[in-house]
Amino acid sequence: MAAAREWIAAHPDATQPYDRKDYRMPGGTPSSPGLAVQLPAMPALLRKQLKGAPYPAPRNILAAAVEGAQVDLDTAFVIEGRYFTELATGQVAKNMIKALFFDLQTARSRTAGGDHEPVRIVAVAGAGMMGAAIAYVCARAGMRVVLKDVTAEGAARGKAYSAGLLDKAVARGRSTPEKRDEILGRIHATGDLADLAGVDLAIEAVFEDPALKHKVYAEIEQVAPDALIASNTSTLPITLLAEGVSRPEEFVGLHFFSPVDKMPLVEVIRGERTDEATLGRALGVVRQLRKTPIVVNDSRGFFTSRVIGTFTNEGVAMLAEGIPAATIEQASSQAGYPAPVLALMDELTLTLPRKIRQETAAATVAAGGTWQPHAADAVIDRMIDECGRTGRSGGAGFYDYRDGKRAGLWPGLREQFGGTNLDTPFEDLKERMLFIEAIESVRCLEEGVLTSVADANVGSILGIGYPSWTGGVLQYVNQYDGGLPGFVARARVLAERYGERFDPPPLLTAMAERGERFE
Repeated sequence: MAAAREWIAAHPDATQPYDRKDYRMPGGTPSSPGLAVQLPAMPALLRKQLKGAPYPAPRNILAAAVEGAQVDLDTAFVIEGRYFTELATGQVAKNMIKALFFDLQTARSRTAGGDHEPVRIVAVAGAGMMGAAIAYVCARAGMRVVLKDVTAEGAARGKAYSAGLLDKAVARGRSTPEKRDEILGRIHATGDLADLAGVDLAIEAVFEDPALKHKVYAEIEQVAPDALIASNTSTLPITLLAEGVSRPEEFVGLHFFSPVDKMPLVEVIRGERTDEATLGRALGVVRQLRKTPIVVNDSRGFFTSRVIGTFTNEGVAMLAEGIPAATIEQASSQAGYPAPVLALMDELTLTLPRKIRQETAAATVAAGGTWQPHAADAVIDRMIDECGRTGRSGGAGFYDYRDGKRAGLWPGLREQFGGTNLDTPFEDLKERMLFIEAIESVRCLEEGVLTSVADANVGSILGIGYPSWTGGVLQYVNQYDGGLPGFVARARVLAERYGERFDPPPLLTAMAERGERFE
């Protein structure tokens, strides 16, 4: 303080540069010719980046910068403060803070079954796309990995996936050759089952075939009888798969999301006989991988696959109604989804949802139920069987592809499915996608598949791309205009217009009548 006073006394005329009359702002002001030419394009570029999604912060930031640059600093602070206050007190900020701070902390802090020793050696059975990616994140986290495939050559191709990622990181300056070699050195690619001896954890990542998975589990138990066995299945019930192990109480689902190296979520699925100690070990594995876990109970499709399926089906059903494909893609983008719905379907491949649908239908009938076809089914079947378009991996889907890159919507969609239905309100298209996922999530909560609101919100945003501005699937219901009663009323309107799948579940209507929220 003494030095400060001494300096001020010695510089009585000291001012900040921006308070001097000759000050010129670096880069110029909106009235400067160079910047004035660029300014008109900025709102358009911003709109292009947001794709019409309801994120108010970027617009307020641009407005504060442009308006504040035309006035004195004190007035600029007032302008900035008002734009910030509007955001901080707005519903979108409240939604995102709830999901991406409070709910996220709840999910990350979950424990079960006490403390467990960290995993030292993990076996990954199946060196395909998912198995190779799981091996990479395990090695990156410091685990030794035995990557097992039917042949040594197949396992080596799986290890090459890690080498490719690490080489890119080195080329971009994000890693070093020494770090790359250290991580690769932790991965042992093999076709020999005996190499799995002594592993702490075995993650199965083979094709979605229960018989094949049961065969793999039996082989693992032969050489690693004490290992925790987990399946990366995305849809098959864990209780069904547990029939192939001798210790079903020590069997669990670890559902990773693609691309595994980037997606921060792991869905931990508890089978009917999975015990608390096993759940605790699984949660420890997810934390060791520096990912966020959500815990769900067993069900075909669990939570994430089941809910995202309603989203993709809704988008495809709109094609069957004659709604132009470009309009469907715009609606999903303006609703805030990171990928347009038909583009996402191409990425997943059209054959995968058909396979899941056929298996689910067979299981429903076998259990004595009645299978109800969805309007999307006929579209997918026609695309595959008549048009020969199976998605991006097949080189043709709802989009055309050139050199593996998306080259626009397939013009044949209009001929195949029409495209003249311009009467459906655009707001309905957006809300159909948002509502159908929220309603299915409420059903998951009602059935006990979901056990917490935090898991629903975090899992929907981090795992399946539900728009983050909503705060997640259940927070979207909370914050809808009029709260739960308002959501229920709107759901009934959508049900009347588009089908009973939009009927609000009993849990939702009961909570709305009691004036409750999803907390």
